[in-house]
Amino acid sequence: MVRYGVFGAIYNNCYLLIDDKTNQSALIDCSEYNEKMQELIGDTELKYILLTHGHFDHIGGVNSVKKKYAAKVVISKEDEPMLTSGALSLSGINPDIKADIIVNDGDVITLGDTEIEVISTPGHTRGSVCYKAGKELFTGDTLFCLSCGRTDFPGGSVPDMITSLKRLAALDGDYNVYPGHEELTTLDYERKNNPCIR
Repeated sequence: MVRYGVFGAIYNNCYLLIDDKTNQSALIDCSEYNEKMQELIGDTELKYILLTHGHFDHIGGVNSVKKKYAAKVVISKEDEPMLTSGALSLSGINPDIKADIIVNDGDVITLGDTEIEVISTPGHTRGSVCYKAGKELFTGDTLFCLSCGRTDFPGGSVPDMITSLKRLAALDGDYNVYPGHEELTTLDYERKNNPCIR
């Protein structure tokens, strides 16, 4: 099961992936911590905060959520430095976030009976990743509905973004796509209509 809400000044999508059997959950990106975020997490057992990348609008609430729920912070090796750098995270203030789990392409995180696969998708940042669980695909700022993430920030790369989008498009079958901003979509729809992929 997936719940989501829109948070912060840049209208970030944050998602809660719930393992139905155990009620364990993983929060994908954490823009801020407030009553709305508490309602999103609800009575689930929050195990992980899965970060798609390290920009400030995706990590702003991490320390507060981690402290309240004792959840483990997960990020790629390449983007880990963004958790302690205001310059790299674009926040202007050093976030001082400690990662608990560093992931690489192909790693699998277990959430109850749910397996979450890490897919490396650099382009928006060097260490951007997507998370795939069953037919759910959390794409952060890599793939949006009919567009893709910016590549003009430090660590961004147009060639890497193109390669990453092609990799996502080549996944077998259709997926529900949960991007970091804007509306939800499906991979089949993006294959057919997204000019960044086509």
